[in-house]
Amino acid sequence: MAELDGRPVSPEQLRALALVNLGHFTSLRVDDGGVRGLSLHLERLARDCRTVFEAELDTGRVRALVRRAVQNAGRGSCTARVTIFDPALDLGRPGNPAEPRTLVTVRPAGALTPAPMSVQTRAFQRELPAVKHTGLFASLHHRRQAQRAGFDDALFAHPGSGLVSEGVTWNVGFIDAEGKVSWPQADVLPGVTLRLLQDAGHGTVRPFHRDRLATSRAAFATNAAIGVRPIAAIDDLRMRTDHPALTALRESYTRIAPERL
Repeated sequence: MAELDGRPVSPEQLRALALVNLGHFTSLRVDDGGVRGLSLHLERLARDCRTVFEAELDTGRVRALVRRAVQNAGRGSCTARVTIFDPALDLGRPGNPAEPRTLVTVRPAGALTPAPMSVQTRAFQRELPAVKHTGLFASLHHRRQAQRAGFDDALFAHPGSGLVSEGVTWNVGFIDAEGKVSWPQADVLPGVTLRLLQDAGHGTVRPFHRDRLATSRAAFATNAAIGVRPIAAIDDLRMRTDHPALTALRESYTRIAPERL
């Protein structure tokens, strides 16, 4: 299911997204018409639209377009991706005034409690880290390299400072020997699930150097599609996947009331 401004999208309209790739997006999990953190997803889209296109976004209309696409898909649980881009912009003149349009794609949702994963630390810093933009080549390159090395995904640390930041498409948190949760203080994408857990009183933000990974008892990934996912291993370090703090985080997340589309 793919709709551009509420109508089936054509290959010609998708050409700019495929070849120019100038845009931003958010992905949200829809369960029976409800979305945890829906207002935060819409705030992100409006904020990123100002950054990328210097344009205002009608979030009420975006909400209606997502609701329409989800209803047309006819699924109880799904993941909807909202991509904002301008098909009229090209490689030669990306600086022209933009008229952003809304592409909504819908796919089946995965399990909200996926299996633990292993990650490899990679020295990398995303461009415009505060924006959830469509420029995923470098991030996916690191994911591919990590998977080729036998891991499930990649965890980024700043090439210069060594500060741990985020995963490829997820935020990361750590649990210490006292069961306390820490979020890395770094240039990262402010994830919606991370924000919801912080608002629920979980964790403090502080710098987290990769040398401190060995002091953690457990680690986890968060994003809208997976909720809270345990990390079983970081490089050659084994992490607990049954830590009580992980259970508390998952239970707290599932108690967050979804907002209706």
